[in-house]
Amino acid sequence: MLDLLNTNILELKEALENKKISAKELAEFYLKRIEKYDNHIGAFLSINNNILKEAKEIDEQRAKNDMLPPYAGIPIAIKDNITTKDLPTTCASKILEGYYSPYDATVIRKLKDAGFLILGKLNMDEFAMGSSCENSHYKATKNPWDLTHVPGGSSGGSAAAVASRLTPVALGSDTGGSIRQPASFCGVVGLKPTYGRVSRYGLVAFASSLDQIGPITTNIIDGSILLSIIGHHDHLDSTSAKVKDSDYTTSLDNNIKGLKIGLPKEYFSGGLDNSVGEAINQSIKLLSELGAKCIEVSMPHTEYAIPVYYIIAPAEASSNLARYDGVKYGYRATANTLEEMYKLTRSKGFGPEVKRRIMLGTYVLSAGYYEAYYLKAQKVRTLIKNDFEKVFNEVDIILTPTSPFTAFKLGEKMDDPLQMYLCDAFTIPLNLFGGCGLSLPCGFDSNKLPIGVQFMGNYFNEDKLFKLAHLFQTHTNYHKKIPQNFIGG
Repeated sequence: MLDLLNTNILELKEALENKKISAKELAEFYLKRIEKYDNHIGAFLSINNNILKEAKEIDEQRAKNDMLPPYAGIPIAIKDNITTKDLPTTCASKILEGYYSPYDATVIRKLKDAGFLILGKLNMDEFAMGSSCENSHYKATKNPWDLTHVPGGSSGGSAAAVASRLTPVALGSDTGGSIRQPASFCGVVGLKPTYGRVSRYGLVAFASSLDQIGPITTNIIDGSILLSIIGHHDHLDSTSAKVKDSDYTTSLDNNIKGLKIGLPKEYFSGGLDNSVGEAINQSIKLLSELGAKCIEVSMPHTEYAIPVYYIIAPAEASSNLARYDGVKYGYRATANTLEEMYKLTRSKGFGPEVKRRIMLGTYVLSAGYYEAYYLKAQKVRTLIKNDFEKVFNEVDIILTPTSPFTAFKLGEKMDDPLQMYLCDAFTIPLNLFGGCGLSLPCGFDSNKLPIGVQFMGNYFNEDKLFKLAHLFQTHTNYHKKIPQNFIGG
């Protein structure tokens, strides 16, 4: 009997091909779960009303033994800042309410070519600016493990939907930890690929030198399959890297003998919850027993990552979000003059956090402050990058906690932006460097909230992350746990 709550893409593929389940039955299973549970979680912003028709067409083709793409009929849900032609792309903002893109993002095209069916679009912090999924214009998403807690952000809808099995897999985006931190809070696997590995064409830009699309899944097999599908060079994205395509499933061989893991002391100092520290130490012990060599390393410029990020990212956002003016598309305020229309559209269309970051970014780019802030931040970014490069000369992978603490309560940090920004202290440095990173579940705290361990790799070393993470999941079962209230069919 196929356990749809704990299955991977390969098992779903086999079940569909052997007609143990139809694509229509599979789509119905997830639609029923969304109908039953999503009013408690608030993960979805829109549902694909054509999915049953699309699934039925696949079943008819399969019955005739027609050639089908490899993953025909497998559902996937998408973060709402990735453009989809047939579903709205709102970035969880009032300013893009009801907006339909005239084209699919490259990653959507690749998924459709592989046979995936889009279930719907997922909630997020507005324009991906936030760490809790409370900054959405439409609703706050809740953590399936405890509905009084946040799921993390900005890809909170993606992580919560996968954790509660409202979708088998999802896509998110990561600018400063927006895939890995919610993956940690929700007890799922989240991968931030190397900058340039996955095309950003069709990803609504927040900070163009930091943004990257990646998969959120329950297991490493699914993450490796999805990256193999979406991780290709794209001439439509000038920052897309011309690197060899890979089938990442071939790296899941469980052989890590001699693999060197670096433990940066700056990530294990004060501010770490005891339960998190304990789970991470247990993970280190297990990997050592399995053949990895763990050594302490130092990354002395880590403490500057948050101030550097909160200068560079808002500066890029200030420029990227200038296009939302009410003239060409999206929300437009009623006004008597053009200038008044601009002011009213942007003040009513953007939420408080987005406005805060636009103002921060405009300030650091303004005359007289550019050199003092933005230019200096870029120089310190180079120092952080040098830390990573130096450590990767000594080790294969860096291991840290994904977050210094587990999911906090809804509303707990909303009135203190600085405390909210500190949530990403362990994930932001990697985005400034540009390498790859992965969070996977490694335990639970005393309140039964998930804890995540983070593996960070050098440029285009996703295969090493998958190898280590797959071995870890072979010897643990944290990824198979499902939030108690969402186990039913």
